[in-house]
Amino acid sequence: MNQATLQRDAPAPALSAATPTDARKLADSLMDVMSELLGVIERETELVRAGKLREAMTLESAKTGLSRRYVNAVAQLKASQKYLAETAPELLTALHRHHDTFHAMLQINLTVLATAHAVSESVVRGVNSEMQQRNIPNTYTAAGRRASPGPRHMTPLAVSRSL
Repeated sequence: MNQATLQRDAPAPALSAATPTDARKLADSLMDVMSELLGVIERETELVRAGKLREAMTLESAKTGLSRRYVNAVAQLKASQKYLAETAPELLTALHRHHDTFHAMLQINLTVLATAHAVSESVVRGVNSEMQQRNIPNTYTAAGRRASPGPRHMTPLAVSRSL
């Protein structure tokens, strides 16, 4: 990675809130980015459930950009947590509630993605097993047991990871 890429991907410095207006802007910024990210995640979940993986993959860049904004907003919130706890505890409580909802929706998305991954892996393993069974010769040993196939009878399965 070159220096320009490292600088571009580095999180913005965490600025702490010093006034009630700054605190409100910080909270609004975090809630906005969580709402936008939830919208993208919900859309991705719907597409994956419907089996439209190509369409779901198009949301990756939006998710990445929003995730960066989320991380930066959380860093700013952490830098301002003491100030918020002293001056606006109700705002901090509202942020925690919103974040709990965000976390629950994210868990649903991760579960759907994990299920899709497990199903696709199962399908690939099943196809591979069927291919291997067809390539194994039906021979028996002198003792009447089925002969184990040698490595030359096993054909590797090639899988393209791009959809």
